[in-house]
Amino acid sequence: MTKKLEELFDLEGANNVDLTQEENTNVVETVTAKDLPDIQSALTQVDKIDAALPSVRELDTSDKEMDDIAQLAQDTFKDLMDLGMNVEARFSGEIFNNASRMLDTALSAKSAKINKKLRMVDLQLKKATLDARLAKEAAARGEDTEDGDGQTVDRNQLLMEILGRNTEQK
Repeated sequence: MTKKLEELFDLEGANNVDLTQEENTNVVETVTAKDLPDIQSALTQVDKIDAALPSVRELDTSDKEMDDIAQLAQDTFKDLMDLGMNVEARFSGEIFNNASRMLDTALSAKSAKINKKLRMVDLQLKKATLDARLAKEAAARGEDTEDGDGQTVDRNQLLMEILGRNTEQK
């Protein structure tokens, strides 16, 4: 029975576990010593990359969903680890295997989010390079290039706007 079920039903803990302390430690070491530090460090690096790219806009549509998936996978990992510690050794291996898959799912969700942002940044850089090259070619041909948004205004209309502002200010 798991600790959470024991807490939920206010039952006493089951102390009749067949594993010795040494066997229990060996089971935990096989899972945590190999996979957990690498995956946890990768998750923290992904979070650092995510924090370094706040200037990319309009990517928030699926970011929240990817974060939710990653958080759910991490929560499920913790639950499975608790469950794996409370069952017999012969069943805990499969539970720990599934727990490591949950961390892989969390890492994949974070990586997909970062890869999407990096692709968008790459596309923005390629567009800026193309725009600069086209402007340079147009300038070489002697054509006027527009560097930004503007309006074509007639001289009389511009004077009327200026005079209208001056009369409003007085």
